[in-house]
Amino acid sequence: MHNHNDSHGHNHAEHFDTHNRSFAIAVILNVGFVLIEAIYGVLSGSLALLADAGHNLSDVLGLVMAWAASWLAGRKATDRNTYGLKKTTILAALFNALFLIAAVGGIAWEAVRRFNDPAEVAGLTVIIVAGIGVVINGITMLLFLKGQQGDLNIRGAFLHMAADTLVSIGVVIAGGIIMLTGAHWIDPVVSLVIAVVIFIGTWRLLKDSVNLAVDAVPRGINPGAVIEKLQSLPGVESAHHLHIWALSTTENALTVHLVKPDPGSDDQVIEQATHMLRQEFNIQHVTIQWERTVADCPNASGC
Repeated sequence: MHNHNDSHGHNHAEHFDTHNRSFAIAVILNVGFVLIEAIYGVLSGSLALLADAGHNLSDVLGLVMAWAASWLAGRKATDRNTYGLKKTTILAALFNALFLIAAVGGIAWEAVRRFNDPAEVAGLTVIIVAGIGVVINGITMLLFLKGQQGDLNIRGAFLHMAADTLVSIGVVIAGGIIMLTGAHWIDPVVSLVIAVVIFIGTWRLLKDSVNLAVDAVPRGINPGAVIEKLQSLPGVESAHHLHIWALSTTENALTVHLVKPDPGSDDQVIEQATHMLRQEFNIQHVTIQWERTVADCPNASGC
């Protein structure tokens, strides 16, 4: 058996340091905006503002959780936690998705109730406060724009902020319509739209985070393609007992049995395999077990 574990400690540390700064700025901006939005939501009687404040509060909690997970993922491995605490990023993404879905239910419930009991809404106040939200949420979204492409935890933060930006634009539009028409039923309608936007943006995050939490193959990795590539390595006759899972929202692991009768080039094939898996499939931690014949497989029927 040969265990090859590529180390990228410097890159990971730089990755987490960059996002720590982004999270700090994002949390400070959004806490301030939640307070502004909640206060003026009450003063103006706007359910749309209060709904968005509640959603932004859940986002602050989500940002804090994602931040904590990102920090924990950068901690060194120990004798007890041999992979470190990288999987906390997966748990953070999952809880973020669950928090948002709970927020959707609360917003929708209150919107339906408001249809039966409409309230006066100060349109100008709604426009001004939501306009501030467009700026703050937009800035926060940009903080995570680059990192979200390869990190589900960061993608959760990015999606929250992107949805918030769109929602705040919607609230501005609602405030304008209320000012022009006096149609206060627009307020709960916008709240329902907010709920739908949040749900749509959250659904994929929920699916991906659940899949990673139960050690499913990460999105974007095709196990069949991995098998083909491994079997094309010099001297390798077959590959089986393949397992691929996520160690965190940025790192993946693989174990596999390779049938290779000639042991002479084992080291070179190991190097080729780990390089190929890292470059083509974003798999950083590789464990390969050699077998010289198919009969060596512990479970012959699975070979």
